[in-house]
Amino acid sequence: MRKKIVAGNWKMNMTFEEGQILTSEIVNMYKDENVNDVIAILNPPFPHLFPVKKLIGDVAGVSIGAQNCSDKESGAFTGEVSAKILASFGVEYVIIGHSERREYFNEDNELLATKVKTALANGLKPIFCCGESLDIRTAGTHEPNVKFQLTQSLFDLSPEDFSKVIIAYEPIWAIGTGKTATADQAQEMHAALRRHIASKFGKEIADNTSILYGGSCNPKNAQEIFSKADVDGGLIGGASLKSRDFMDIIKSF
Repeated sequence: MRKKIVAGNWKMNMTFEEGQILTSEIVNMYKDENVNDVIAILNPPFPHLFPVKKLIGDVAGVSIGAQNCSDKESGAFTGEVSAKILASFGVEYVIIGHSERREYFNEDNELLATKVKTALANGLKPIFCCGESLDIRTAGTHEPNVKFQLTQSLFDLSPEDFSKVIIAYEPIWAIGTGKTATADQAQEMHAALRRHIASKFGKEIADNTSILYGGSCNPKNAQEIFSKADVDGGLIGGASLKSRDFMDIIKSF
């Protein structure tokens, strides 16, 4: 049975003090409000990782993840952080291929394939992002385009390694644009991705792969989106910076 997951992507937000307050509030709410059937993953900027992990402590169901990792194992790469370093701090998950990394830092499918393999080799679980722009959606080529991203970056993995990957579908055209993806549109794409995974790795692995929705999910629309058969949670941006909003999303299953 696949896992229900809500991952908060803080992006480049939160001072040290703000991050400590936010984490403490989320951890206390999670313990008090009996939502331990949903995995909560906090993905703060790099400097927050260790202090946030300390605040999480041994609370079952709340985990720590990074927003990115290098494709290199180690060496003279100033400003980069390797999967090995992240793992040494007890980081469990890492976001790979976020639309902002693809757009602003020109990360392509080949590079992301290397990052995924590097993360897995160091014991991290990748949250692999895929999605389409407004131009691609308007042209009606969104399904083959997003399937291609999975094929290029993930389909060289062994079934065992692929089983450790979480997929996050991002309709980029519905993030911060004023346009809204409907719950049915989310379901349509999630189902297509699950079928594509099954075509390579088989139905059992596909049925056990968690596919998260990452398109401006908030407390008002989360329940409808999460009610869809192939939506297993969300990769949350802005709403993850407010503890009450984040918890209300977690409680939307």
